[in-house]
Amino acid sequence: MSFNLKNVKCFARPPKFKNRMIMMLCGVLSQGMGLSLLRSVNLGTDPCSCLTQGVTNFVPLSFGTCQLLCHLVTFMFVIRFDVGMIGFGTVGNMCFLGYISDFFKWIWTLVLPAGFFEAAMNRYLLLIPSLAVFLLGAAAYMCAGLGSSPYDALPFIISGHVKRISFKVVRMIWDISFMAAGFLLGGDVGIVTVLVAFFLGPIITWVQKKLEVFII
Repeated sequence: MSFNLKNVKCFARPPKFKNRMIMMLCGVLSQGMGLSLLRSVNLGTDPCSCLTQGVTNFVPLSFGTCQLLCHLVTFMFVIRFDVGMIGFGTVGNMCFLGYISDFFKWIWTLVLPAGFFEAAMNRYLLLIPSLAVFLLGAAAYMCAGLGSSPYDALPFIISGHVKRISFKVVRMIWDISFMAAGFLLGGDVGIVTVLVAFFLGPIITWVQKKLEVFII
């Protein structure tokens, strides 16, 4: 990735701000829709959502509310150590992603036949398209350069303070920690969790090259 999140000033308005906002909003919307499908096919989610799913097993709150609360905890650390990483994308992802996922999950119950996601063939047929929508949405919101979610920001902050360990190692430990915590709480760990870890980085790079004409 050629962009550096540390260069993002708090709620900065970089060149082509309108285009970046549209990209960020479309990205969060797509990511939320993809996440709703991943939760429905029940073959794993990203590590952050895995932890959120685990939390929902113990509190009478929706997925969206639990994800917001989890983000607020990590958000405190971002404010404390690098407020410059906070932007419009931070608010968009932190506050709305979980609720968008809940909304689309409700839509699927209205438009699809009862028991649709219980059929193994339907789940596996939807796996790759659902993952693609999720990853492309995540890449678009990150490449907009308007800040990132607390979950994505903290590995950069940690890496900046722990010079002896590379960012890739920090991010890997970060993801594994959330995945393990989510698993212990009963969250959904599966093939998607592994695929997100392997393919999110390359897809971000690919999307940035395709969309940079709109934001540079």
